[in-house]
Amino acid sequence: MKSSTGMYVGAVILLILAAAGICVGGFILLGASGGAQGVTGIGTTGVIIGLVVLIAGVVMLVTAARKTRQETAQNVTLKVDLPGETKIDAMKCRSCGGTLTADNIKMVNGAPMVTCPYCNTVYQLTEEPKW
Repeated sequence: MKSSTGMYVGAVILLILAAAGICVGGFILLGASGGAQGVTGIGTTGVIIGLVVLIAGVVMLVTAARKTRQETAQNVTLKVDLPGETKIDAMKCRSCGGTLTADNIKMVNGAPMVTCPYCNTVYQLTEEPKW
């Protein structure tokens, strides 16, 4: 499901959990070191727990960023408005005469390019005059 800002609910939940994990891990590390007010800390167990929670928060943050990037990928469909009457003929390769399909035509820098699957010739598709 997509929210109004373009991020998915799963990514938002992961970001919230990541922020909580980073904060809690940092607080546990701070308490374990006794750095808050010079109070004796909880020792090495607290440091290990704090590091594990902190690392889990960072992993969730990276996962959320990747998930957002993957989910926002877009497919572009190009619609062509052809003037006048259109007649569809079988396309043949200029070089070897092999039959071409729509899969053999790709847009490269705004120009339709044809790649022949039989002879591997690559050329630009041009429109013949209508008269």
